[in-house]
Amino acid sequence: MIDQEKIKQAVQLLLEGIGEDITREGLVETPDRIARMYEEVYSGYEEDAGIHLGKVFHVNNNEMVVEKDITFYSTCEHHLLPFYGKVHIAYIPDGKVAGLSKLARTAEVYAKRLQLQEQLTGQIADALMEHLQPKGVMVMIEAEHMCMTMRGIKKPGSQTVTIVKRGIFQDNKDLSDTFFQMIR
Repeated sequence: MIDQEKIKQAVQLLLEGIGEDITREGLVETPDRIARMYEEVYSGYEEDAGIHLGKVFHVNNNEMVVEKDITFYSTCEHHLLPFYGKVHIAYIPDGKVAGLSKLARTAEVYAKRLQLQEQLTGQIADALMEHLQPKGVMVMIEAEHMCMTMRGIKKPGSQTVTIVKRGIFQDNKDLSDTFFQMIR
């Protein structure tokens, strides 16, 4: 999906647009570097979260599973600037669990796309509901957005927090409270 030639052309135009000399030593290879970097940074378009969540283990215990402090990096689709932080995931299995690394991989699939934090939170929760079919899922993301730090309001350190609840988390305050206690 990544078209390196289009990215290189776009970066050259961008550099010229801000008044740079694209033949300057430090910039000659920049379009190529950016194109290669984008293959990694936006690799989520090439991945399906279902592949990561497809391998499950059957369990008799249906107690809450929490994976917290999953570091992620993403890019705001409005300003093309990074946002980054932590994802916290909880789910109540219904007879099957995924390997713990698969939760982090699922978050990464969606983070490595142009995103809105609100959308990212829901995509992670929906993928778990679809592929693990648990009794419920809760996802919380805490992130700092460079579009609020570098430009506009210029408030470094401010955190945006989004929470999505699916299944039994929606109506069970005790489960939600337990999740919040576990991630703090």
